[in-house]
Amino acid sequence: MFARKIRIAINVIPVLAAFSAFGQSTDFPADTHLPVDAHATKETISLYRNLKALPSRGFLFGHQDDLAYGVGWKYIPGRSDIKDVTGDYPALYGWELGRIELDHPVNIDSVPFDKMRQFIKEAYGRGGVITLSWHLNNPLTGGTAWQPAPGTVASILPGGEKNALYKSWLDKVAAFMLSLKDDHDRYIPVIFRIFHELNGNWFWWGGKNCTPDELKQLWHFTVSYLRDEKQVHNLLYAYNTDRFASADAWLEKYPGDQWTDIAGFDIYQRGDNASFSTEFGHMLTTLDSIASTHGKIPAVTEFGYNGLPDSNWWTSTFLKTLKEHPVAYVMAWRNAGDGPGGHHEYYVPYKGQVSAPDFIKFYNDPQTLFQKDATKKNLYH
Repeated sequence: MFARKIRIAINVIPVLAAFSAFGQSTDFPADTHLPVDAHATKETISLYRNLKALPSRGFLFGHQDDLAYGVGWKYIPGRSDIKDVTGDYPALYGWELGRIELDHPVNIDSVPFDKMRQFIKEAYGRGGVITLSWHLNNPLTGGTAWQPAPGTVASILPGGEKNALYKSWLDKVAAFMLSLKDDHDRYIPVIFRIFHELNGNWFWWGGKNCTPDELKQLWHFTVSYLRDEKQVHNLLYAYNTDRFASADAWLEKYPGDQWTDIAGFDIYQRGDNASFSTEFGHMLTTLDSIASTHGKIPAVTEFGYNGLPDSNWWTSTFLKTLKEHPVAYVMAWRNAGDGPGGHHEYYVPYKGQVSAPDFIKFYNDPQTLFQKDATKKNLYH
C-alpha cells in the first residue's frame, strides 16, 4: 500500500547478461486452460479456471488481514469487521509475508505467521480464496522494501552478489507455502502477488529503480525457482501495477503470458469522487482489453478510500464504476484502526461507521460475492 512509500531517484543499473534457463521470450502463447504452473495441484487448477469464468457472474470481495484485527479489536476468534456489518465474511482474504525472509515470528503488520497459517486454513475450509503479498526487505542494503538502492535487482539475479541470499529467502517462502494444508493434507491454493506496484518508485523493485529487462529476469527467476526448484505447485501468480495511464505503461515490465496468471492494478482514492471514478474507469477499460488479449484473469488487486467519509461511496462511486467492467475480484486494504497523532487507517466499514448502511446495499448487490457466495460456487472443484 502507498503509506510509507519512499520516492528516491537512482541511476539506471546495467542489466546482467540474460540467463537462458529463465529466458526472455514472450513469442509463444500460454495455455489459457492451465495456470503458468502446468503441474499445479488439482485444487489450484480448479481455482484458476473458476476465476477465469467468474467475471461474467460477479466479483469476489476481499479484505487484507480481515480475520486478524479490525477497528478496536485484535485476535478475537471468528470476528471480522466485514462480518460485524454484513453477517458474512469476505470471499477473498489477503495476507502479507514481509519479514518471513528474516525468520521473524511476525510479519511487518505484527501478525504472527503461525496465526496467519491458521487463519488461511480456516478461510479455505469454508471455500474462501487466499492471496499473499510480500514486502521483502532490500537484499542489497538490509533496508526495508521502501528503501531502494542502485543495483538491488541486478544483485539478486543469477551471477549477482546477493543471489544466494535471495534464494535462501525464497526457500523460506516455499516452506511457508508448502506448510499450507487442509485437514486432508491437500495444499491450499494461494494467489501470490509478487513485486506488486512495480511501476512506482517507492519499492526497490519498482519504477526507475530497475530496468524493465531486470524486472522480467527477476520475475522469471522467482517463478522458476519456486515452481521448478522448490516444487511449490499451489500458487497462482498475480502481476499488478499501481496507477497507470496506458496499456503500454502497464505492459512495460510485463514478464510474458507464460509467466503470470492474473492481471491487476492497485488504486486508492485521494481526491473527489468524480475524478476517482473517471480514472478508475479508464484503468478498468484498459485492463479489460489487456486481460482479454493476453488471456489473463482481471482483478483489482488492492484498493481503498481511507476513512470512508462518503456515506454512499460503495454504491454510488465504487460499484457504479465497477459494474461496467468484468473483474474476478477486488481487495480492500486493511483496517488498522486508530494510530498515534490522530491518524487512522481503515478501508472497509466497521459497525457504526458512516458508510456501513451503504456497504450492506453493496453486499446485497447480485454482482458482489462474499463468503457465502464463494462457498456455493465451490471454487476448488
